[in-house]
Amino acid sequence: METNVVDERARFACDFLSGQWSMVELCERYGVTRPTGYKGLARYRTGGAAALEDRSRAPQHSPRRTDVEVELLLLAARRQYGWGAKELLQVLRERHGLLRKHRRRRRWSHPGAAALFTDAPNQVWPADFKGHCKTGDGQYCYPLTITDHFSRRLLACRGLPSVRTALAKPVFRALFREVGLPDAIRTDNGAPFASTGIHGLSALNVWWMQLGIVHQRILPASPQENGQHERMHRELKRETARPAAASARAQQRRFDAFRQRYNTERPHEGIGDRTPSSLWTPCTRDYPARITPPEYPAHVEVRRVSTAGTFRLRPGQPFLSQVLKGEDIGLKEVGDGIWNIV
Repeated sequence: METNVVDERARFACDFLSGQWSMVELCERYGVTRPTGYKGLARYRTGGAAALEDRSRAPQHSPRRTDVEVELLLLAARRQYGWGAKELLQVLRERHGLLRKHRRRRRWSHPGAAALFTDAPNQVWPADFKGHCKTGDGQYCYPLTITDHFSRRLLACRGLPSVRTALAKPVFRALFREVGLPDAIRTDNGAPFASTGIHGLSALNVWWMQLGIVHQRILPASPQENGQHERMHRELKRETARPAAASARAQQRRFDAFRQRYNTERPHEGIGDRTPSSLWTPCTRDYPARITPPEYPAHVEVRRVSTAGTFRLRPGQPFLSQVLKGEDIGLKEVGDGIWNIV
């Protein structure tokens, strides 16, 4: 038997109006949602079966639609000369003055976005969590991975029970103490690396800034901007988590073995079929024993951020971020009542 959508919609409406079926029963029978059922019923009551035809989804109004006069000129010139779009637009702009250049809307870019280029080790360290896996004992494992972009060296791969800052920060601290500080760390915009607050501040990236490390962030939903790191993740998952180990400790042993092979045995085509360990060298900046507070020029007003994340600024106490509580910030007036945080 063959039928079409319009007939099915009409039959649905007739079945409902017969009073033998409820809306819930009919929707289950015809495999549609209740909002769809009520919508079709309303259209049938208004205009009968003819109103159940598919309607155009084209917008009824288009503010940017080309004027009819311009369309006719374009078609006439196209038929007469056979020119392409660029030539036709230039002629209409110069001879008739009908077209004008529209200012392009500036593309939004979040703070911290930066192009990725390195020519020496430890300039940029990509870092990320490789999803999660469930070990044989029922525990979740979230591997935190850190690489050096130039040499491809996998600097750290630590399985953690969650992505909380309290667990991720010790991994970075241990790595900083072992090999030193990079120029920049590159991550996505998820926790714990960034937040949805002002400038994406989080406890982790504030700590990096205090250490003099630039935090680079890829654009949202753009993992290809950390493509090299994502490629390593594919190998990591294939070799260590399919299937996962019996316990978290056994899973970490797999991560350690993978890191050893990845750094010292596996040749990488992107670096001339060499190994990452043959290119990588330790950082030139050591991890400091204590963080030195920032020093501001005399013309900058200094305010301390309260435990609530606010600071004093006449006529009130603007909120900044709780991750900066207890820290001193500099304020520079750039206009009447307009301040920059420096």
